[in-house]
Amino acid sequence: MNTRFNPTTDSALKAGGRFSRLSYLGWNMLMSFSVLSIIGLIAAFSPDLFTDSSTLTGSSMVAAALIGIAYLALLYFSFVFTIRRLHDRNHTGWLSLLILVPAVNIIFMLYLIFAKGDDRTNQYGAPRTTQTWEKVLGWIYVLIFPIGVFAAISIPAYQNYMQRAHLGQMEQSTHQAD
Repeated sequence: MNTRFNPTTDSALKAGGRFSRLSYLGWNMLMSFSVLSIIGLIAAFSPDLFTDSSTLTGSSMVAAALIGIAYLALLYFSFVFTIRRLHDRNHTGWLSLLILVPAVNIIFMLYLIFAKGDDRTNQYGAPRTTQTWEKVLGWIYVLIFPIGVFAAISIPAYQNYMQRAHLGQMEQSTHQAD
């Protein structure tokens, strides 16, 4: 059992160890940004990948394979970060399999984000010190997520409103012409 946190030997990319809430969010933000950047670069160099799915050329197949590899890396590190967060709560890492269960995974992720970790040493080691950059990325993640949800809801609603307003103006102008 590791009784002291040692930043030189504690790798955040390994499942052993603990993550506080902000460390968990910070590393997830970094991972998401990295994977989205990689997929964006792949898509930029292979634009036909997303436009014509009926025929996959050699470059499109390579791009699809690279995106698949990026997705597998995303899945792997999601499990690693979830296991570390569970360890901070003094739970077994096997509970990370709950992220594979639809609907349960949303409640489970909210639990991981909001549940306070152990302040003392537990069976998974001493509490890990949250680095400053992890705190910054964690808070950016906290602030960006609600904005993204708000945008996902409000933009289609606004577009629907604009279409109805345009149709209403067209109806009003046809009634005035009569």
